[in-house]
Amino acid sequence: MAKQNLGVRDGKLAPCPSSPNCVSTQAEDESKHMEPLAFKGGKQATKDKLKSIIEAYPKTEIVTERGDYIHATFKTKWLKFTDDVEFYLNEEEQNVHFRSASRTGYSDLGKNRSRMNEITESYNKL
Repeated sequence: MAKQNLGVRDGKLAPCPSSPNCVSTQAEDESKHMEPLAFKGGKQATKDKLKSIIEAYPKTEIVTERGDYIHATFKTKWLKFTDDVEFYLNEEEQNVHFRSASRTGYSDLGKNRSRMNEITESYNKL
């Protein structure tokens, strides 16, 4: 399936769709909004920390990585759905914006939010 709406444009990740299977630090809808992560050290140190967390997850692949951006795919354990997770390292704001969204379906039963809560918790412990 084609991956649309991925990447950073003018400092923004794509908005979440109307379906309840997406969370983002840049979402205006409170039900989809999460807080960005503060940099820990410089941009590269922060990026290295994020990569170590992502790579520790099973059934996960970093698809794209460039200066201020990481795109990874996470496959769900039972039904093998693919979720796209993006991280945008904003040097000006000294924070990391992220977006986690299911590729298919309507509801994700809270999986994207719970995963990003786990990643946030792991990141804050580093």
